[in-house]
Amino acid sequence: MKSTVIIANRFREVILNGTWIANTNFKHQLSDTHWEMATSKIHDLNTIAILAQHIHYYINGINNVFKGGTLDIKDQYSFDFPPIDSQDKWDHFLTQLWTDAETFATLIEQMPEEKLLEGFVEEKYGTYQRNIDAMIEHAYYHLGQIVLIKKMILENKK
Repeated sequence: MKSTVIIANRFREVILNGTWIANTNFKHQLSDTHWEMATSKIHDLNTIAILAQHIHYYINGINNVFKGGTLDIKDQYSFDFPPIDSQDKWDHFLTQLWTDAETFATLIEQMPEEKLLEGFVEEKYGTYQRNIDAMIEHAYYHLGQIVLIKKMILENKK
C-alpha cells in the first residue's frame, strides 16, 4: 500500500472513523453532541465547538496548500470564530468538517509519494510529511480535550 494512502487513513481515523488509537474519533464524539453542549463553557477551558472549529481551521488551511494555493492561516486567528447559537449552525459546521476532512484525506492519497518529502510552503515548516503528521497529532490532542470536556459537562448535569 502506498505511503500516502496509509497516512490518509491515519488522518481519517482521528477525524472520521477510527478507534484504534483513542477508541473514538471526532465524528463519533461530535455527531451526538447537541449545540448547547458543544458551546457549554466549563471553567476557563475552550468549548467543544471552539476546539472542533480550531481543528477545522487548520484542515482548511492545509487543504488550500494541497490544492496549489497559499498558506493563509495564522495561529493567532485559530480560535476566533463566530458563535454557534443554534442546532442548524452546529449541524452545518459538522457537515463542513466531515466534508473538508475527507477532502484532506483524498488530497493526501492523490499526492505523489515523493511530495511527502518536499518542503511545505517555506523551509521553516518542514516537509509535507511533517505537516500531515502534525495535523494528525494535533487532532488527537484536541480530541482528548473534547472527550474530557464532554465528560465534565455530563457529570455537571447529574
